Amino acid sequence: DAFCRTLFVFTYPRYLTANWFAPVINLDQQMNLSLFIHPVETPWILKKLEKKVAQVQVQIEEREEKGLVRDPMLDTAWQDLEDLRDSLQQGTEKFFKFGLYITLLGKSEKMLDSMENRLRSILESKMVYLKPALFQQPEGFISTLPLAHDQIAVHTSLNSTPLSSIFPFVSVDLTDNQGILYGINQHNNSLILFDRFSLENANSVILAKSGAGKSYAVKLEVIRSLMF
Repeated sequence: DAFCRTLFVFTYPRYLTANWFAPVINLDQQMNLSLFIHPVETPWILKKLEKKVAQVQVQIEEREEKGLVRDPMLDTAWQDLEDLRDSLQQGTEKFFKFGLYITLLGKSEKMLDSMENRLRSILESKMVYLKPALFQQPEGFISTLPLAHDQIAVHTSLNSTPLSSIFPFVSVDLTDNQGILYGINQHNNSLILFDRFSLENANSVILAKSGAGKSYAVKLEVIRSLMF
């Protein structure tokens, strides 16, 4: 038996740096992660952005008519919207509705609290904020299973560039597309898949105390290599 708690990300900073999500992926705690990416039609979002640009432009002009000093936040919002519109029209960017859900798994509620605090401290240092899926915990648990069912449907609008920074391309995993299974990574419980014969030098050395299973490990590697 285990306790579960699902959280979702609801706020991102204006800029996301590359590999910002890597510390979460490599946490040595048990959890399920789901990334739901729903493409948005470019013509539809361009119409929405056009209306938003007009609204921001009106606010800027009203401040100018009243003789108020310019608002840097409005100016930045207008520039960001225009840049995004240009990128979408040129086809260099796409637009998506994105949902990021995390289900923590622990032996007690106290353990879940500790795991959540650790996760929050990592993300909030990057100005990324979480909320628990209140009254939607069953739906949240299902959403983080490998079923591709987005039952929480809490989405943030992101274009291609910031979205690409979330993908877990950088981790401590040792995985080879052509490899065989060697064991479990004790850092994050991921599988170690490796093909040493694809390297220039495929020699290996196995060191362990007597009775640790050196011969068994070699025989198992031979069998798996033959099966592969």
